[in-house]
Amino acid sequence: MSTRDAVLGKIRRSLGVTGNEIPRNATVDDRLRRAPKGVIPARGQLPAAERVALFVRMAEKVAASVARVAQAKDLPAAVVDYLRSNNLPATLRMGDDSLLADLRWDETPIVVSRGAAIDDDAVGLSRAFAGVAESGTLMLASGSDNPTTVNFLPETHICVVKAEDVVGDYEAAWDRLRAMFGKGQMPRTVNMITGPSRSGDIEQTILLGAHGPRRLHVLIVG
Repeated sequence: MSTRDAVLGKIRRSLGVTGNEIPRNATVDDRLRRAPKGVIPARGQLPAAERVALFVRMAEKVAASVARVAQAKDLPAAVVDYLRSNNLPATLRMGDDSLLADLRWDETPIVVSRGAAIDDDAVGLSRAFAGVAESGTLMLASGSDNPTTVNFLPETHICVVKAEDVVGDYEAAWDRLRAMFGKGQMPRTVNMITGPSRSGDIEQTILLGAHGPRRLHVLIVG
């Protein structure tokens, strides 16, 4: 018997069940199928424009910087402006995301590298499948289009999210993920990013970049 089986067996014995009870299994299956929502805060339940404005306020509150562009084609120029204004190198690491990969990076001075990030990468660019207005959080799904390493290895992370993908609450973001991948399917990792990396472990002093990027710049499209 494995350790896992031993632990689960002990839990079943304490509950007085075997794990084969039809009503209990039906209840679990029903909950997984319906994915019922819990109590949802009212803060993010706003019209679209106000919802995006709330997302911006909450993201800036946790030390992220935010800029908006009208269309996706404006993203390369916005990235150039951000790199120049922060005296950052004109290099960029990104995955194969269709929105980002089709942009005219060749018309900018930026040197773009594709694939998973490495230790020497200074700036990473990725795309979030959703933004959560109630907390200013970005949600990203792992994969070759947006490798998780791009989110965490470079000291500067630039993340793109469409205005239409900014939702009011986490439950709506999970609904968006299920719609993308199909019910019962999930990417290997879902990352929730709220502001740049930070830690207050040492003398309760906030230190940015403790476990990941020290800068997070959000570009909202639309």
